[in-house]
Amino acid sequence: MSLEAFQEISPADFFYRNRDIAGFTNPSRALYSTVRELVENSLDACETSMIPPDIYVRLRQPVETEKYPTTYEVRVKDNGLGVPPDVIPSAFGQVLFGSKYRLRQARGTFGLGVKMALLYGQITTHSATRVVSATIGSDKIHEYTLNMDIQSNKPIILERKVKPNNGGWHGTIVEFSTEGDYPRAMPKIIEYLRQTAIVAPYADITFVDPKGRIYRFERATSKMPKPPKETKPHPEGVDVETFKRLLAASEAKTLRDFMMESFQRIGRKTAEAFLEYAGLDPKKTVASLSPEEILLIVNSMKSYGRFLPPDASCLSPLGEELLEAGIRKVLKPEFVAVHQRPAASYSGYPFIVEVGIAYGGGIPKEDKVALLRFANKIPLLFDEASDVSWKVVNSLDWRRYKITMDMPIAVITHLCSTKIPYKTVGKEYIADRPEIEREILCGLREVARRLSTFISKRRSVELERKRLNIFLKYLPKLASFSTRLAGKKEEPDIKKLLRKVSRLVPVDEG
Repeated sequence: MSLEAFQEISPADFFYRNRDIAGFTNPSRALYSTVRELVENSLDACETSMIPPDIYVRLRQPVETEKYPTTYEVRVKDNGLGVPPDVIPSAFGQVLFGSKYRLRQARGTFGLGVKMALLYGQITTHSATRVVSATIGSDKIHEYTLNMDIQSNKPIILERKVKPNNGGWHGTIVEFSTEGDYPRAMPKIIEYLRQTAIVAPYADITFVDPKGRIYRFERATSKMPKPPKETKPHPEGVDVETFKRLLAASEAKTLRDFMMESFQRIGRKTAEAFLEYAGLDPKKTVASLSPEEILLIVNSMKSYGRFLPPDASCLSPLGEELLEAGIRKVLKPEFVAVHQRPAASYSGYPFIVEVGIAYGGGIPKEDKVALLRFANKIPLLFDEASDVSWKVVNSLDWRRYKITMDMPIAVITHLCSTKIPYKTVGKEYIADRPEIEREILCGLREVARRLSTFISKRRSVELERKRLNIFLKYLPKLASFSTRLAGKKEEPDIKKLLRKVSRLVPVDEG
């Protein structure tokens, strides 16, 4: 009887074997995911330092197109804060290495996206990645050519160059080859960039496709949202493993001091009240905690219910002004209403919902409301029917707001949080958490009411215009007939009369 062989695989090897779960299911989807991940990386690099992003994306096929029909050369350049030279190899050649593992809002979540794009390119074209970067104020530009050792999850540096930064440039350039299917991916790539322009109206994005066609998405404003601040965890969102890590990192001696030091919005009184609720002495030493007591504390934090709400300074919502600017710039509607909900939380994680509704203008008429979904400023283009926003939009009684499905309407939902409850690693749709669903519904009702008011006023204006047109048609004839009948020569001034009968529509006095 043979023994089963056991082995360990690295994170890179795991995602190499299971790349479908990260959105790299086929050449078309992989090319879309590649563009998306690199653009999001560039946007984060700019927004962190409040730099209005200038992003250049180019897809190009090799000269020998017939020999490599599905190979594309990818180049993305930004003007962000740059990557420190000592971390460039790991930042681009080691899966699950990155700057996203902090408690604040960010587009990236797993330290995975860009590395998956580079990994996919490596395994499909057997080519290396070139990274050029300079940090703000640096007098040197660093260039690396590297690959990823999939089995060990370590970067392989093939070449390194350093050259003077005479022009004071800062940012990052990433170049590599990958397998793709641009004709099939094109609609999603263009739509992704178009929707990105809605939630990043302060960005200037240029895309050059394999045919040499240039797509420009110019910034509508230079105003940017405040970057998120790093914060401590909220006690309701902590599990046993996180609690143990906080214990190991803390220098506090007593439980009371540990609670005050390690968690957000907990002062002396709150710490003592909670520990009394949990049945533990506030002066008990942290080092003497047993596994059973740790579990007791964690469970008590979830059931206590009297902690202050999570701190929302770790979030960076767009704000109503920027969201409206993005909607007007891209969708060009006749009417826009936006509403930002107050900060709320689920399972100890803060979140803010922003909802917009656009009507008429450049929005086409369809048999349903067009839904544009965003999470942490990321457009979500796939699996719409599985998303919580879709559920809310379809549950709303639109007739109550005098809105029918054949009207040219677009609904925009944006969720920002330190932890978006995605259902997949591919970050395509959001789980229907009751707290999030409730906030989206409240926001949607608010903007729907504003649209209903606009539609009602417009209908009133149209009815008044029809009524006025009747007077405009017949009053001159009546005035002329009455003048002759009365034996007068001068007809009365009917404009004064028209001003009296008109309530909503101004009369042209010219």
